[in-house]
Amino acid sequence: MSQEASMFSASDVIVSYSPLTGHDLPVQELPLPADFAWGTATAAYQIEGAASQDGKGKSIWDTYSHLEPSRTNGENADISCDHYNHMPEDVELMASLGVDVYRFSISWSRIIPLGGRNDPINEKGIAFYNDLIDRLLARSIEPVVTLYHWDAPQAIYDRYGAFLDTAEFRADFERYARLCFSRFGDRVKKWVTFNEPYIISIFAHLNGTLAPGHCREAGTDTKTEPWRVGHTIILSHAAVVQMYVDEFQPSQTGEISIVLNGHFYEPYDAASAVDVDAAERRMVFYIGWFADPVFLGTDYPAEMRAYLGARLPEFMPDERALLRRTAPFNAFYGMNHYSTKYARALADPPAEDDWTGNVEETSVNSEGKEIGPASAMGWLRVAPSGFRKLLNWVWNRYHVPVIITENGCPCVGEDDVATAVDDKFRQRYLGLYLDAISRAIYEDGVVVRGYYVWSLMDNYEWSAGYGPRYGIVHVDFKTLKRTPKNSAYYLRDTFKSRRRAAS
Repeated sequence: MSQEASMFSASDVIVSYSPLTGHDLPVQELPLPADFAWGTATAAYQIEGAASQDGKGKSIWDTYSHLEPSRTNGENADISCDHYNHMPEDVELMASLGVDVYRFSISWSRIIPLGGRNDPINEKGIAFYNDLIDRLLARSIEPVVTLYHWDAPQAIYDRYGAFLDTAEFRADFERYARLCFSRFGDRVKKWVTFNEPYIISIFAHLNGTLAPGHCREAGTDTKTEPWRVGHTIILSHAAVVQMYVDEFQPSQTGEISIVLNGHFYEPYDAASAVDVDAAERRMVFYIGWFADPVFLGTDYPAEMRAYLGARLPEFMPDERALLRRTAPFNAFYGMNHYSTKYARALADPPAEDDWTGNVEETSVNSEGKEIGPASAMGWLRVAPSGFRKLLNWVWNRYHVPVIITENGCPCVGEDDVATAVDDKFRQRYLGLYLDAISRAIYEDGVVVRGYYVWSLMDNYEWSAGYGPRYGIVHVDFKTLKRTPKNSAYYLRDTFKSRRRAAS
């Protein structure tokens, strides 16, 4: 799940509901294709707990969440949902909800505690994921596996800065991926290399609000390091795609791709040409940064080259060839999406390490209208029309089938289980966003193959700790009791009816 706290602005406040999203817009329960897959999504560090159990090594999040003074609300995920020890129960819970797919991530440091290509393998970690995969398949739930969801082994960060050294990271990541393909690929048919490289690059290596916490205050080079991180991710992704296609896909017959997050951006002033341009530029800087090289096999977008100049790394001839060669093998566009924002062109000169294209993001436009009703997180607004527009933007630019790999929201007052269970706000949000998918498919011709809600259960929400709850299952973090919310049953039932209507 993407953390956006550091991007709030003074105008990101609740004023009045905007007709743009239709506060009273009803959920229409529009049809979806008969083979449309619905699932749940989680990340290893957020739910597994068992921080040092059975030989697991430290990740950058194990370190970051224990810093003093705390940068994670005084909380850590040493236990969290303790999924590592409650996994059989959690699989049975998903089965009871009629889930088709479970998207989860592997903890790199659980299976290679020190992370490196010459470091020992932890067979107990391998056994845990084998057991999880086997239990899912026994319940007819498809495992979709993410290799990297923000939790690099601390040891490789200590050795060479992880993503900051492209050659070293790429070699270690290839070894890790090969191990996963070798041990799990006979049963896993859908792989994701990286989750949300934008967040890894900007929030972890410029704003410093996520592990490992690079930021200008720490004396790091925030003008160039985030772009180096992104460069490392793109090339490591392409190298692993090439490896999978050459060595594993012929016998395992699976698919592989990447997951990118992104808002949709509306112009702050729809009558202003500079704001219209700013909205499109923000889309390119957010999504095109990674999607153009990965899915088109091209250089970074021209707008980024012109704006960033020497701050943006160059692809060498062999790297350009790798991107061109692997682009067609990215089988789907993994889309993490939560909300829409307004984009406003800034008149003042940008900061030296600006990453936005000199664009301000806000939830309120020039007329004082909100982009949509607020959830428990100020930046996350209900704006299904923006979701539909984003689906069209991605489809028209890349022409790759889309899977919604994360979507969801937190509600106000979910600490109390009685209040949390009756999550009408979340049910409406989910219903409207599913309607937007239906419209994109049937009215716009976008190919969308599935929808994975974020998240299966309440968990450790990164630097926000245990405050916001995104789960469709409530977790009491003292007793670890799981209680399905009404949204869990809503999703179970709505997919039955929507897919039946479409068949």
